[in-house]
Amino acid sequence: MERIDKINYYLDIAETISERGTCLRKNFGAIIVKNDEIISTGYTGAPRGRKNCIDLGICTKKKIFPDVRHSGYDACRSVHAEQNAMLSAARKDMIDADLYLVGIRHDTKDYEEGALPCQMCRKLIINSGIKNIYVRIDKNNYTTIDVNDWIQNDDLLNGKITY
Repeated sequence: MERIDKINYYLDIAETISERGTCLRKNFGAIIVKNDEIISTGYTGAPRGRKNCIDLGICTKKKIFPDVRHSGYDACRSVHAEQNAMLSAARKDMIDADLYLVGIRHDTKDYEEGALPCQMCRKLIINSGIKNIYVRIDKNNYTTIDVNDWIQNDDLLNGKITY
């Protein structure tokens, strides 16, 4: 048996974590790793104590904004996986750490095509001190993001809102 590479190993863990997600549209799993130690994990879900979309049987974001794909987050009940992982970690532990992110569509169970952290998560990731992000494209491939690129190439200054 061939040994799995370390990045896909951590992405597999993030994918398993995504299975705890409670969103009716797409679920993400995230883990923060530093020096080969998992610092924290997070998945998509309503704030603690609030009812989850899967329990309600309705996506409030889709109900309010049926045709909007990458905005309308104020209507969404879920806290993003990246946010939940960062909330569970101390900043000193996140400095120069890596974040592994996997998104799965609820309806098809396919990987979320073009899955990247939203603008709000990007700002939080920058402030957390995380250095790199690995986002799964398919079972064996991923995209690598150097967070410093987001700092150096601030797309919001050009009026570009990216997902």
